[in-house]
Amino acid sequence: MRKFSVAVVSLLLSLCALAKSPADTVRILAVGNSFSHDAIEQNLFELAEAYGITVIIGNAFIGGCSLERHVVNSREDKPDYAYRKIGADGVRREYKDVTLAEIVADEQWDYVSLQQASPLSGLYETYRTWLPELYGYVRARVPEDACFMLHQTWAYACDSDHAGFANYDRDQMKMYRAVVKANRKAARLVGIKVIIPSGTAIQNARTSFIGDRMNRDGYHLDLLWGRYTAACTWYEKIFGNVLENAYAPQGLAPDYTEVCRRSAHEAVRHPYRVTEIKVRNSDGER
Repeated sequence: MRKFSVAVVSLLLSLCALAKSPADTVRILAVGNSFSHDAIEQNLFELAEAYGITVIIGNAFIGGCSLERHVVNSREDKPDYAYRKIGADGVRREYKDVTLAEIVADEQWDYVSLQQASPLSGLYETYRTWLPELYGYVRARVPEDACFMLHQTWAYACDSDHAGFANYDRDQMKMYRAVVKANRKAARLVGIKVIIPSGTAIQNARTSFIGDRMNRDGYHLDLLWGRYTAACTWYEKIFGNVLENAYAPQGLAPDYTEVCRRSAHEAVRHPYRVTEIKVRNSDGER
């Protein structure tokens, strides 16, 4: 692990969300599922690159994976993961049939994100049962100064037909509030100091002219503005003000770009409540 000054190490350990020098390579790992895929496998590398920051991004991926399944996989050393990795050169690679232990050992990770499967993301008891063991397993295998984060996922679209929406009476705001509350309690449970408020960012964006069009299928994010909003949230939380970042994905109109960036920025400022995003779109609407 490269050396930092005592002051920098102290700040990283206490706050975990400060950017490192652009000269450093920052290594970010998500132990996740398709929601981490939506959030970090596109746009986050490009956002960092646009600001002169070199990153390596890893995703320990199983679609729909819950904390429970991650724990069982770790206990039994199951090679069930697709390890998706974006190298410092920006090249994306995928390695099949990999164990969690192998993924965790692949890099000296600076940031490690854990998250619950979306149907369970607002049910605190599922974190209380499974998060401590998963956290302990990964904690023992990464550098001492690695910053752990919880990825606060998003509520489903109002018309989502996902079976797990029934856990929240098919009420978007009820699901959002449950996710926020469960993540806050879960973070305190294991001493995680950083929550990536993707769920709040998506809810913020829904107050804009975009409305409830942040998902492509009722639960996964829209491929353009939905994913960009989540990536902006990760960037803002780890590296700083995304409003100053010049990168936007090809095909994303300036008004949508502004909504995404401002939604992420306000989510990091106010992670536990919704902020109305007032941006005039190309048709003159707000």
